[in-house]
Amino acid sequence: MPRTPEPKRQGGAALLMAMLVVVLVATLASAALWQQWRAVEIESAERSRAQSGWILQGALDWARLILAEDGRKGGSDNLTEPWSMPLEAARLSTFLAVDRGDAVLAEQTSSALLSGQMLDLQSRLNLRNLLVGEKVHAPTAAQFARLFTLLNLPNQELTLLLNGMVSAQQAANAPVGVLVQAPLVPQTLDQLAWLGLSNSTIAQLRPYVAMLPETTKVNVNTASDMVLRAVVPGLDAASAQQLLQKRSNKPWESLDDFAQSAGIAAKLLDTEALATQTKFFELRGTLELDGQPVHDIALTQRDGQRVRILRRERTVAPASSPARL
Repeated sequence: MPRTPEPKRQGGAALLMAMLVVVLVATLASAALWQQWRAVEIESAERSRAQSGWILQGALDWARLILAEDGRKGGSDNLTEPWSMPLEAARLSTFLAVDRGDAVLAEQTSSALLSGQMLDLQSRLNLRNLLVGEKVHAPTAAQFARLFTLLNLPNQELTLLLNGMVSAQQAANAPVGVLVQAPLVPQTLDQLAWLGLSNSTIAQLRPYVAMLPETTKVNVNTASDMVLRAVVPGLDAASAQQLLQKRSNKPWESLDDFAQSAGIAAKLLDTEALATQTKFFELRGTLELDGQPVHDIALTQRDGQRVRILRRERTVAPASSPARL
């Protein structure tokens, strides 16, 4: 009788079992290695986030000190003052002391880039000025109408803006328990979409308008030519450019100085809409650490030497560019 090849079958089963064990061990080892790598990456990201937060907080405090010192000196707010000078991207190590004790720390931060800028938000038209109570403020609406014309924006969008602001304010003032079908009052420019404005219109308005917590005046020392043409009726493009050139040589300390430069009788100026000082600023800081940029944007209010942060946002999305002057 022929013999049954039992040893070969047993040998094949043992080999298969050994291969399965190897695969299982390799899988478990890979999973453990992946978990360890993931934990290291999370810890590294958390460390970078915390470091970015500390550095940006320090930059914000430094910017507030600059604004407070400028407030102590008084006078007009203009584009020749230290607060208006942007900080171009610079290595963080350049801000550290150069003594030997900081040599190691300077080496560790050599790849970190810090940049920042302070913007005068009263260089823009304030959307809050559009309303007086629950009604449209006609002079401010005329300013926005001129701006829409200069930007070639459709009048339908301006109508949406005015009607939407009124409806939102009426809904906000409605008695408790009364339901009103209306959007919320916008607090930021992006929220103008609630009123029906298109994204393209909001993008075009962004360098020239702001949403501030209270009514404000436009600072003629920092406003762009487009904003000046919107707030000063009859001012053409050439005259606006001439005014920008004049103020770069000598900023205006009063509205009388501005009226004289513009060739306008001071009594014809809307003193309720114009000023030479500012109390609302936007502070922007960007830190690039290990190739990852983090942007910090803060809305601040200055009263004398006191600088308060009203709203703060931290994001990895690039900040929108300010208006070109």
